Amino acid sequence: MDDITVIVLGDPAEPTLKKLEELGPGVTVKIAKRAEELGPALERAGVLYSWTGSRADIKQILERAPHLEWIQSRSAGLDSFLFPELIESKIPLTNGSGVFSQSLGEFVIAGALYFAKDLPRMVRSKAERRWDVFELYEISAQTMGIVGHGDIGRAVARRAKAMGMRVLALRRDNTPRPGDEDVDGVYANQDLHEMLPECDYVVAAAPLTPQTKHMIGSAEFNRMKPSAVVMNVGRGPVIDEAALAEALSTRRIHGAAIDVFEVEPLPPESPLWGLDNILISAHTADHTTTWLNDAVVFFMEQFGRWRRGEPLKNVVDKRAGY
Repeated sequence: MDDITVIVLGDPAEPTLKKLEELGPGVTVKIAKRAEELGPALERAGVLYSWTGSRADIKQILERAPHLEWIQSRSAGLDSFLFPELIESKIPLTNGSGVFSQSLGEFVIAGALYFAKDLPRMVRSKAERRWDVFELYEISAQTMGIVGHGDIGRAVARRAKAMGMRVLALRRDNTPRPGDEDVDGVYANQDLHEMLPECDYVVAAAPLTPQTKHMIGSAEFNRMKPSAVVMNVGRGPVIDEAALAEALSTRRIHGAAIDVFEVEPLPPESPLWGLDNILISAHTADHTTTWLNDAVVFFMEQFGRWRRGEPLKNVVDKRAGY
């Protein structure tokens, strides 16, 4: 396979994308912010790497790139990516699932420790120069419930189990599969209300689909322990944000550690900003010092598989949405 054109939706000035020059002989890379800026490369393109592409740009490329054979998305979430023509297309779509999961798993453990050890109280006491003795929780005696046991969920489970925690997982299919060695119980989606009262921490790590939007709302908060802490490292709208604000402000639940939100950036008028029992991350839990480089390296590994005719990783079920 020679004379391959790879088109990239992204900023040509992004330093990390210069690494694509290492794709090998016979490969031409064209980078542009918008589809119309790709010019004649569209006619020759065999591969699309969507670094920061919009749905409108991807749709335009799909219409104007007759030789396109594969599309890779930098991100794992695809709710803003998919559209009917792409879903119906036979062109395989792969995503960045797994590239950022380890850091997200670490954020969840940080969130658990933040509340278990009452780090905000320690910080306040230090600022007041006050010797403040109080009781803490030991997370090895607590239960982590994971809503969405995909790659992120499995990364959370591995770390929670390493900390000695009891781990429960909820997913669409509760038949055994790799990763179950890190969980103590697996629930099917319809049994969410059965799992919630068991959990000290409830972690949303599910993709966003019509079935998962607001799957954690008022009814679910009412099933949780008053001492429960909710976390979201998946997609913002999986949690009903208004219901979350209500549950936190009324102390129906103990706290929350949230990395993703229904609207981003989180609007200044959001009631979440004013609450003292929420840890807010500006969708940066996966922004490690190497996250962009890791994304490019993964694409380059994928490209090698595609060029050699080997199976690609992270092939998306476009109808399921993940």
